[in-house]
Amino acid sequence: MRGVEQIPWVYDLVVGLFERMGLGRWRRWHAEGAVGRTLDLGCGTGRSLPLYPVSARPVALDPELRLLLRARKRSPAVPFVLARGEALPFPAATFETAAVSLVFCSVADPPKGLAEVRRILAPGGSLRMLEHVRPDGLAGHLADLLQPPWTFVAGGCHPNRRTEEAVAAAGFVIESGDRRVSSTLRRLVARIRD
Repeated sequence: MRGVEQIPWVYDLVVGLFERMGLGRWRRWHAEGAVGRTLDLGCGTGRSLPLYPVSARPVALDPELRLLLRARKRSPAVPFVLARGEALPFPAATFETAAVSLVFCSVADPPKGLAEVRRILAPGGSLRMLEHVRPDGLAGHLADLLQPPWTFVAGGCHPNRRTEEAVAAAGFVIESGDRRVSSTLRRLVARIRD
């Protein structure tokens, strides 16, 4: 689904503002913890790509060609793949890290996308996630009411997804030491449940 978030300059403008308000610190944490072969799932315009450490070997994936073309300008040496999160074109156990930043709010089928992440992670690999989730209480009910028009305008983004619960339901264990909460934002590291 197309929306304003898929216009590269609009995406960069909006995300850049949020990064100045604190999201940038979380984005650096998200990227700097990646190790080994790393799938940047839903790379958007590639804002995380320059932040990966030398020990990470990122592969950038996004379903929107215009965003990938913008990302290539930021990091021309990184391999880029045009694909959806629900159908990752990689063999099983390919990546040590799956880095997902503000993506699962827009994935059409989150359980299928998380199953794909599990499939492509090597044994002992980690899912590093930065995501917004449904707020609690009255704000959550408001997010439910606003979801249809917001989803239409924002290219499929659902402000009322319970992504942490979906991660656990997909067979991951969220490591409590790395989990942080700030209003509706979450950052976490998860590993495949034994």
